[in-house]
Amino acid sequence: MKKYFSLLGLLLVLVFTACNPKEKNNQNDDQMEIDYQAEVNKYFEFELKADLSNLTENQQKMLPLLFQVADIMDEIQWEVACGPYRTYYDSLTDENAKKLFMINYGPWDRLNGNKSFVPGVGDKPLGAFFYPTDMTKDEFNLFDDETKASLYTVIERDKNGKLVSIPYHVKFKEKLSKAAELLRQASELAEDEGFKKYLSLRADALETSEYQESDMAWMDMTDNVIEFVVGPIENYEDALFGYKASFEAFILIKDLEWSERLEKYAALLPQLQKNLPVPAEYKQEMPGEDSQLNAYDAIYYAGDCNAGSKTIAINLPNDEEVQLAKGSRRLQLKNSMQAKFDNIVVPISKVLINPDQQKYVTFDAFFANTMFHEVAHGLGIKNTLDGKGTCHEALTDRYNTFEEGKADILGLWLIDQLIQMKEFDADYAENQITFCTGIFRSIRFGASSSHGKANLMRYNFFMEMGAMTRDENGIYTIDQEKTKMASDSLARLIITIQGDGDYELAGQIMDKYMIETEDLKADLQKLETANIPVDVVWKQGL
Repeated sequence: MKKYFSLLGLLLVLVFTACNPKEKNNQNDDQMEIDYQAEVNKYFEFELKADLSNLTENQQKMLPLLFQVADIMDEIQWEVACGPYRTYYDSLTDENAKKLFMINYGPWDRLNGNKSFVPGVGDKPLGAFFYPTDMTKDEFNLFDDETKASLYTVIERDKNGKLVSIPYHVKFKEKLSKAAELLRQASELAEDEGFKKYLSLRADALETSEYQESDMAWMDMTDNVIEFVVGPIENYEDALFGYKASFEAFILIKDLEWSERLEKYAALLPQLQKNLPVPAEYKQEMPGEDSQLNAYDAIYYAGDCNAGSKTIAINLPNDEEVQLAKGSRRLQLKNSMQAKFDNIVVPISKVLINPDQQKYVTFDAFFANTMFHEVAHGLGIKNTLDGKGTCHEALTDRYNTFEEGKADILGLWLIDQLIQMKEFDADYAENQITFCTGIFRSIRFGASSSHGKANLMRYNFFMEMGAMTRDENGIYTIDQEKTKMASDSLARLIITIQGDGDYELAGQIMDKYMIETEDLKADLQKLETANIPVDVVWKQGL
């Protein structure tokens, strides 16, 4: 199993076939036919690389240390995502089955609702392995421990079968101590004082599970060329409550020219917050004015961000207190975006979008839509109006779907605002039509993805509002004016649900709009028949 976590091992991931044409579905014991070639076609390989010629000698010496830390995050993520099912890898005799196992960080297909593709394995536990797999929600709710909902604890059973909460730095002490040691070595090589401070504080955080100070330091550093995002961060893997953070790492190289072009938009966030299409009480929180927009080339993904579908932009930190005090940093992964646009978005447009509108599907619009999606995470409301806690705490397992939906729709709204303010030079038709084309790309991530669920709901909302219409041949035409109206309406609905902390209404909206219609199923099948990949596998390494 250690081979999973080596740099060389990750280079091998590409395709999946298997020797058995039939396998058991453990949920219903029915025989199911698996089209392994179709599984192969879900992924295309792309090499992550960047120009490192401008790095100093110390920066070049630092990179191997960062790769080692990233691989430790990868090892821990395997534990929380796959648990004891890692042993199933050894039972696989088909080499391509092993590759798919590595793509998904376990025996569950993340692009197919986390259904198992390995004999003898049922569907993935909702809480992954952050909780005992036999634990019920009621049992957790009755469990009296103030750290149980912490981002940085795992829940286990003691020898008497009772629930206990264990901090990450205790549970994974050996690995995190090693990672902290490497970060301190990297800190000694850092020539930028802000980066030096961040690496040192992040090392301390790994050993204490106290991350806020290092998050603040991360927001304070602005001149570092190497970017290193590391630690337990996103909580998508926990589909039971959305509480527990997964381990991951990104190694990025800043694109100085693109980053300079993006700087001005961060200063406009307070005004954009005031302009949100919601009642005043839902926009009284002001985003921090230190928010930053930067562009990067990615050279390494490890852990959570490397499992299944790959992210193309980052908005961090997630800590609401840090966001309100410092804002957030939006990292646009330019080479990753280009790979997906060329190999997925453009081919989708040629199959599903009105030929007269295909010319409006552009990379500049795709880049802007993605960038302002990340900006929009910082807008809206973080705490419920009743003062009883954060929107995340109120919406629990439904929060991520609505937060991603908010960021998507507000990102499109932001572009319209900036064009009207003469702060952004673009043809809004390109942004709208590229945005609607992108809905089909993200729906294909499936029901196990918050992004997939958010896009499915938006597809049905847009269809209901007439923003998108479909002819008898399955070709979509986007109505610009109705898309604008639908965007405003959906943004208002989502922010209101968040501010009210309305868990029940969130569920009702999901039930109404998170439906794959027969027409949509047929259209998605056309994309599969055309061999358009769903996502990418990185060819990456030091």
